[in-house]
Amino acid sequence: MKKFIFTLLTLVAGVSCLSAQDKPTSPSATATGKIGASEIKITYCQPSAHDRKIMDGLVPFGEVWRTGANAATTIQIDKAIKIEGKELTAGKYALFTIPNEKEWTLIINKESNQWGAFNYNDKFDVLRVSAKPSKTPDFVETFNISIGKDEIVLTWENTRVAFKIKG
Repeated sequence: MKKFIFTLLTLVAGVSCLSAQDKPTSPSATATGKIGASEIKITYCQPSAHDRKIMDGLVPFGEVWRTGANAATTIQIDKAIKIEGKELTAGKYALFTIPNEKEWTLIINKESNQWGAFNYNDKFDVLRVSAKPSKTPDFVETFNISIGKDEIVLTWENTRVAFKIKG
């Protein structure tokens, strides 16, 4: 009987541990919107600051970033758009960035099914554009992507960067 109870308690403890692991630390999120005639859907994961230095810390300047957490962020558009004046045809792509203090580079890459930026290869880039970051009025704890009237906006920590879009 003791063996049975011990086995049962061990099983319950194991299941409890697995259940606790099911809750992601960087939950998935989706930003959707319509710019011009194009429907845009961005799928990403939202890391939080948790008292860490983010820009030029957790997210190093000058390096390709997955623009979120976990799998590479994806952008899906149903009709061609222009990002910062450069045309992007309809499709599903990976969205990467290279953050810097005075300028960010947005990268659209053909390989949408990737984990992070570990296998990023610039030979699959279809578009690269730049934008200037600005300061947010308030601290942003959790990374966020939003689609505005004519832009895609990334905010986290004290940083905001917007890329202009035309449909």
